[in-house]
Amino acid sequence: MFDPKKLLDDLLGSKIPGTEGTVRDKAGQAVQMAKDNPLAAGALAAVLLGTGAGRQLTGTAIKLGGIAAIGGLAYKAYQNYKNGDQPVAADAPAARQPELLPPPAGTDFHPASAPQGEDEFALTLVRAMIAAAKADGHIDDEERKKIGDKLSLSGIGGEAEAFMRKELEAPLDLGALVAAARTEAQKVELYTASRLAIEPDTRAERGYLDLLAGRLGLPDALVDHIEATVSAAKVPAA
Repeated sequence: MFDPKKLLDDLLGSKIPGTEGTVRDKAGQAVQMAKDNPLAAGALAAVLLGTGAGRQLTGTAIKLGGIAAIGGLAYKAYQNYKNGDQPVAADAPAARQPELLPPPAGTDFHPASAPQGEDEFALTLVRAMIAAAKADGHIDDEERKKIGDKLSLSGIGGEAEAFMRKELEAPLDLGALVAAARTEAQKVELYTASRLAIEPDTRAERGYLDLLAGRLGLPDALVDHIEATVSAAKVPAA
């Protein structure tokens, strides 16, 4: 079995322990090798987070492991919401912080607090990102082949690659995805991961996120804080 937390690191471009690089670096080489077959905008977001949509996480966020980065962003948004703060526009100076911190130990946002275990919840977050990446409906058979070609070049490993291919082809089961978030914190994290995977530039993508928020029971004000927090953590891709 592949390591779900490592796969989540790969998708977010987080630093891989014991290395100086990221899987996004490898995937960037893959894109260069296969640039004659570019993917449609947004379709590769679940594989190379943000590059298809033209944005990626800042360096402060990718220094954390994937599950800690998502938890940190979700915790920050949740605290701002609970404190009654107003969401800050991504381009406002107040939105920028020198470093994204992991969620505090002992809170429900910390990975060790996951009732189903870190690995299982990491897998749920991966599935959430893939579901969001498919929301625009542009992943047809030809697109899957293109994605598959780049997956083969990305170096994520055979089992992880097979899992990704299977998830990309599977029909959306929103009920199962929502049910996998067992706590209020996990619901915030699941939505945060979904929003990280895409830039909702189409009506279908925005509609999917709105539907997901509704099924998760997230208040509009909290969703606005997640949106602001995620937007501030992403910068134009190089």
